[in-house]
Amino acid sequence: MTERIETVVVGGGQAGLAASRELTQAGVDHVVLEKGRIGQTWRGRWDSFCLVTPNWSLQLPGHHYDGDDPHGFMPRDEIVAYLERYGAACGAPVREGVEVTSLRRLPSGALALESSAGDIEARTVVLSTGAYQRPRRPAGAAGLPPELLKVDVEDYRNPGELPPGKVLVVGSGQSGCQIAEELHQAGREVILACGRAGWMPRRIGDHDLAWWLLEAGDLDDTVESLPDPTARLAANVQASGRDGGHDLHYRTLQRMGVTLAGHFLGAEDGQAHFAADLGDSVAWGDERHAKVLGGFRKLAEKRGLSWQELPEPEPIDTRTPERVSLADLGAVVFAGGFRPDYERWVQCPGAFDELGFPIHDEGSSTVVPGLHFVGVHFLRKRKSSLLIGVGEDAAIVARRIASGG
Repeated sequence: MTERIETVVVGGGQAGLAASRELTQAGVDHVVLEKGRIGQTWRGRWDSFCLVTPNWSLQLPGHHYDGDDPHGFMPRDEIVAYLERYGAACGAPVREGVEVTSLRRLPSGALALESSAGDIEARTVVLSTGAYQRPRRPAGAAGLPPELLKVDVEDYRNPGELPPGKVLVVGSGQSGCQIAEELHQAGREVILACGRAGWMPRRIGDHDLAWWLLEAGDLDDTVESLPDPTARLAANVQASGRDGGHDLHYRTLQRMGVTLAGHFLGAEDGQAHFAADLGDSVAWGDERHAKVLGGFRKLAEKRGLSWQELPEPEPIDTRTPERVSLADLGAVVFAGGFRPDYERWVQCPGAFDELGFPIHDEGSSTVVPGLHFVGVHFLRKRKSSLLIGVGEDAAIVARRIASGG
């Protein structure tokens, strides 16, 4: 039999829990369906994973971080514990182990969900299935030999699980750089295939990078403020929260002994091939670095904060290998980012743009009445999927649902 529920929230991570809390505050009856356990995406991160933003950035509605280490960087298991406490404190009606496999709109206007626990009809549905849904591999990955171990970043756990040999990491955003650093520290020889990624110092003056980004308004950037919509897919700024937080970018990695290469092009004749474009990627990152730093400088001037100019970025050796023997590789880790994956299971034609992002107004679909989104990367702002920003969007969506929107 079909179960009928007023509102269904799909996903039990920070977005789904924040949406649940705001719906409860608004008096909206609902359930939260989570295919795994609360915080499942975080549970799947590698063993040494930790936040890249300080603990004070955990600002879910009604329960901001209140621990004794606000400037630390929470490790994976503590993030999960925080979300579990949050869900319990909010009384979130979470049904764990329930996977939604299909969503469609009925002629009646109701939304029909097929799940591992049976069929459900709802007046409204909030999709909070995470900002990172489908790992992306470059087209050239298809040419790698089948016997070579290939893992996406979501399946990487620790250096000890990879077979002997050099490790090729494809993708140089936060995850790629952090994994490359960890593998190098474990004694592995690492090749990092690099693309365009911004970088910044971990600390500037008396404040962490995250503080400057927040206070300067960078986290409030909208899609309309970007050079074009595809910029939503750009890598996050290179940085690390490991070991108390430290600088981590192309220069620090090259200095420690990681081999940098250009874009991964594919494999042929027993060799992995790379573009000769590391210099272009470094120049792009340096230009982005200077632009963001300029915004921080203006903030300091406006508020009368002390400001000391940072030294110019040191030169980087852009003489990189264009070929590496596949016989020397033990594994390839793909860390080239993720893409939206709604259209695989949401059967609502026209509801998503050419990149797979929802077509919406303030988190509510403009194509499918009753369908809403929380936790999508750049849904309303740059911070929409982050622990510091998801609550803002959740409150807006919950108010709209409560008002019958």
